[in-house]
Amino acid sequence: MNVDLPLAELRGFTYDEPEPPDFDDFWRRTLAEQAAFPLDPVITRIDHEFATVDVFDVEFSGYGGARVKGWLIRPAGIDGPLPAVVEYLGYGGGRGLPIESLAYASAGFAHFVMDTRGQGGTWRTGDTPDPAGTPPANPGHLSRGILDPEGYYYRRLYVDAYRFVDVVRGAEGVDRDRVVATGRSQGGALSVVVGGLRDDLAWIAPQVTFLAAFRRALQVTEQGPLGELKRWLAVHRTRADRAFATLGYFDAVYFARRGRCPASFCVGLGDVVAPPSTVFAVHNDYPGDKRMTVWEFNGHEGGGPEDQMRVIREVRALGTGR
Repeated sequence: MNVDLPLAELRGFTYDEPEPPDFDDFWRRTLAEQAAFPLDPVITRIDHEFATVDVFDVEFSGYGGARVKGWLIRPAGIDGPLPAVVEYLGYGGGRGLPIESLAYASAGFAHFVMDTRGQGGTWRTGDTPDPAGTPPANPGHLSRGILDPEGYYYRRLYVDAYRFVDVVRGAEGVDRDRVVATGRSQGGALSVVVGGLRDDLAWIAPQVTFLAAFRRALQVTEQGPLGELKRWLAVHRTRADRAFATLGYFDAVYFARRGRCPASFCVGLGDVVAPPSTVFAVHNDYPGDKRMTVWEFNGHEGGGPEDQMRVIREVRALGTGR
């Protein structure tokens, strides 16, 4: 069931809300400030129950020097250098257990999974707190600190995601020319963010990208985390303009406009969490080589395992010169 515009209109849809005029300056300054904190990555092999993969606990300094967790899972007995898949997670989920992330290592890749600060209590466990205090927010993360871009939750998370790529590129046994970023929903947005902020990724694969075209999204749905945002706006009705001004610095559409590496997107036409028009807004403004996979009969799950297989095929193709 289509929940948004007809497909023909989606393919030409653009998000017309203007981006903040100091968007680039904001992120240039943010990253320069955070560069003062040593990355200090620690990658430690752990005991596990698997015969075909090796598992490593990953820890590094993210925003403000706070320690962020992750996993590295790679095929056993292979030193590399291997292509690396950097995976960011959907809203509410943390890094979970290694058994939940075996596909990419089983395909022969070094798989790096970043934990999501303060999340991990909804559908997968997490191990990274968010130590920064913020003003009152609707339960969840989308409205946490929303009146000030300097203290907004996603400023911290986007910096974590950016710095995690530095961890990956510096890890032993990684082919630095074949580092790709992927993720679903919130994780898809994070892959777009790092693709917009960096020029050293080989490819990104955002799936059912969330955190995009916020005003449009709220016109279409109030399901999922967007419901948190709508409830916050309903309570703080006189502060809506200020909230949207903050969200402008974190909209995946604006990061997409700065992306240059090849990208493979996907969308579910029945998605009521990340409405199709907002996903297409990201894709349509992306200036690099790109493609869109449309799942006509699916919602926010997108292509599910088919999306994982698509990532595997694309990463393997990086080594063929295609």
